[in-house]
Amino acid sequence: MMDHQEVLELLPAYGDQELGIGEALEVQRHLDSCADCQREYTAQRIVSARFKKEADYFDAPPHLAQRISAALPQDPPRAKPWRINWLNLGAAMAAGLALAWSIGLYLNLPSDQDKLTEEVVASHVRSLQVDHLSDVASTDQHTVKPWFNGKLNFSPPVVDLASRGFPLIGGRLDYLGGRPVAALIYRHAQHPINLYIWPSNDRDVAPQLQNRQGYHIVRWTWDGMNYWTVSDLAANELENFAGMVRSTVRQ
Repeated sequence: MMDHQEVLELLPAYGDQELGIGEALEVQRHLDSCADCQREYTAQRIVSARFKKEADYFDAPPHLAQRISAALPQDPPRAKPWRINWLNLGAAMAAGLALAWSIGLYLNLPSDQDKLTEEVVASHVRSLQVDHLSDVASTDQHTVKPWFNGKLNFSPPVVDLASRGFPLIGGRLDYLGGRPVAALIYRHAQHPINLYIWPSNDRDVAPQLQNRQGYHIVRWTWDGMNYWTVSDLAANELENFAGMVRSTVRQ
């Protein structure tokens, strides 16, 4: 069995699918039970996704295909008598197994929605670890909302829920899914809640509850805005908070 340090060293290769099946399974088993490695893997995936998204790609010039085609033999090779070559058969079977393994890994790759969920959780955890919940600390919605003016190309709705047990404590700029977003911070019974908001072109979607790495997430879309809220609150309490935000914004 791999120890914690060995898994940390193999995480980049695991994320790039460069490990053998045995090592990959051992890393996956360790990730299933180690929150520290899960957070590190999530952070590495976010960095990798940003590099891939922002990398420059170049199309091959049209004449290159013509040159390659001209360099290939024009006459088809003569057919050889059919016979079993056990060495080649073994190599073909090994190649087939490798192809099946690669297809399996590809089918298990996270979707864009899964990647965004990882980013949201990583942002929430990061805001707690570096003690940077707020860029503007205030319980007044009329102070927090104007603070975003000129910093975002949209105006996030900021609701006051202090009388209902969820006081606003501030706001900050964050970055999710390749774009800047508004993060509003609330608190309930000493539990911080991050509420991320950014524009959407999608149709309205009812709240959906998820669980990732011990955190609960409720996401929905309403009136041209995406809303994602995350916290270590109990699931029913976070759903209650989401319902309050929705009902207040819709008024």
